Amino acid sequence: MSSPAPSIQDPFKAWRFLVLPTLKNAKKSVISGHLKITNGYVSGDFHEKTNISHILFGIGGSEKTWNKRRLYTELWWMPNITRGYVWLDQKPPENEKWPETSPEYKVSADTSRFKYTCSYGSRSALRIARIVKESFELGVENVRWFVMGDDDTVFFIENLVMVLAKYDHNQMYYIGGNSESVEQNVIHSYTMAYGGGGFAISYPLAKELVRVLDGCIDRYASFYGSDQKIQGCMSEIGVPLTKELGFHQVDIRGDPYGLLAAHPLAPLVSLHHLDYVQSIFPELNRIDSVKKLISSYKMDPGRTLQHSFCYDLTRNWTVSASWGYTIQIHPSLITAKQMESAFRTFQTWRSSSNGPFTFNTRPMTQLPCLRPVVYFLDRVERVGDGTLTTYKRAVQELGKVCDQPEYAPVLAVQSVNITTSTSLKPDIWNMAPRRQCCEIIKGEDEGSSVVQVNVRGCHQFESVTPP
Repeated sequence: MSSPAPSIQDPFKAWRFLVLPTLKNAKKSVISGHLKITNGYVSGDFHEKTNISHILFGIGGSEKTWNKRRLYTELWWMPNITRGYVWLDQKPPENEKWPETSPEYKVSADTSRFKYTCSYGSRSALRIARIVKESFELGVENVRWFVMGDDDTVFFIENLVMVLAKYDHNQMYYIGGNSESVEQNVIHSYTMAYGGGGFAISYPLAKELVRVLDGCIDRYASFYGSDQKIQGCMSEIGVPLTKELGFHQVDIRGDPYGLLAAHPLAPLVSLHHLDYVQSIFPELNRIDSVKKLISSYKMDPGRTLQHSFCYDLTRNWTVSASWGYTIQIHPSLITAKQMESAFRTFQTWRSSSNGPFTFNTRPMTQLPCLRPVVYFLDRVERVGDGTLTTYKRAVQELGKVCDQPEYAPVLAVQSVNITTSTSLKPDIWNMAPRRQCCEIIKGEDEGSSVVQVNVRGCHQFESVTPP
């Protein structure tokens, strides 16, 4: 049983028809991708670029937790634009009105016939594994990608579309990311897309997957999670995981600051487990923190969390910018290799250890004179084709402010302004990756309370190299 199904009319679909005189009398039909030639007429989408209407979301949820977890889903869900369903374990009470801001729901089919032998897991993994199959069998039109996620997954839709548009949806693709904690990957798999971070399955692969899925579920009865069972099926089909670094499982504990402040060179696609880490903005609750990050994301989706750093050689400073989130000022010149590594403000997911992680980290000392001065996003505004983002200095606890002379000029800086002349163009992700460069354009005086930084594409032969 389910709530009333939404219309599957595609608001973005623009079918075009063209008469080809040279083929007018042709008696054959040729199908190539989404082009169909029949008796001289060509119909189809002419390789229309992938957009949000081509994605069908399958969100794993439960009736008991949805009212709380939906707060995350509703941050990114766009009624009448995004398509898909949240799949519940049972029908909600008749006397409770289903929120209009939530996706429509469906109730998963009974899975009692399937085996599940993982002693420390939950049988809910069975029905969640089958969401892609049940979604496929709905027969929704014009679907290129099935995107799976949890009810506490936050997707950044424009970036998700941007990533998927790089791939040929007519081929078999399985796209997602690993866990950040090595211990998780060792226990589960390095070759699977972790479900909370979300993953995408192209239509041709979904068609193959649904054929073998139920058998896989029984063959891999000992596997803990739904995502692990899905990957078992992918192994049988022979399709490996295509890793995209913007899918974030967030398998960490503690403060995610270091992870987000040194984001990999990839569009931010998803965040997960936000109820299990500290708020990403220290003075806001978890939901309001994500809303604040989304406020900058809406201005320049592809640039969100993109990491740049540069030197102020006049004052021997290193300035690090994670666009739309945070700034760090170090009163010394730090090598690019160090700056690329994330501050270890967090611990591993399972054992709360200091590592290892699947990316390079460096310790965040408690000594105030060895830490950068940190600034968080205050506001964002459009300026011409670009943006102006302002970051205010974080409140530091009493006794945790460095009193050494070289820190005084940095501590005098109350805010940092970051300017960009244009939004980050989606096509940049189809090119060879290169971190953006930055330069300090104002605020050279030691007593200045504002530092002005411009983030831009790098010039030829430009590098972040200390003298």
